[in-house]
Amino acid sequence: MHNQNKPMEKLILAAMFAALSCVATMMIQIPAPTGYVNLGDAFVLLAGFCLGPVYGFVAGGLGPALADLLLGYPMYAPGTFVVKGLVAVIASLLLLVYYKLGKAPSVSRLLVCTIPAEVFMALGYFAYETVILKVGAGAAAAIPANLMQGLVGVAASTALFRLLYKVPALRERFWKG
Repeated sequence: MHNQNKPMEKLILAAMFAALSCVATMMIQIPAPTGYVNLGDAFVLLAGFCLGPVYGFVAGGLGPALADLLLGYPMYAPGTFVVKGLVAVIASLLLLVYYKLGKAPSVSRLLVCTIPAEVFMALGYFAYETVILKVGAGAAAAIPANLMQGLVGVAASTALFRLLYKVPALRERFWKG
């Protein structure tokens, strides 16, 4: 694709990742000891990997925030937008370090990018619930569930990105800084 189409292509991909993360948050629920987890974080992380920090932030934050609104949790939407958007930014910036070193995104390198991003997610929600929503001790009780959610996102995004990265036509389109 020609360079003049690049911003439009990124905008379209950001909309796609926002929609995917919204639907995966709302519809793909996996039973877990903490209740259930969803695959939304996988697409938040993929948005960061494929789109970079700016478009990744918008896509990664917008999709899950829309899911909060549609599922009846509007009080979480602002926090979700910021926290999940920053998850995409963290993952994309850590991946950029590997790209700048000329290193391909191996499983271990993707784990180094995704685990800190998802730990931030759990801590970000804790901070939002404590400071903004004034949930108090209940915010601490949600940390294990958020970490479980994060682990599912780490595993799924790593597997999906490794598959996508094997396709030469897609690999050439991935953001590399």
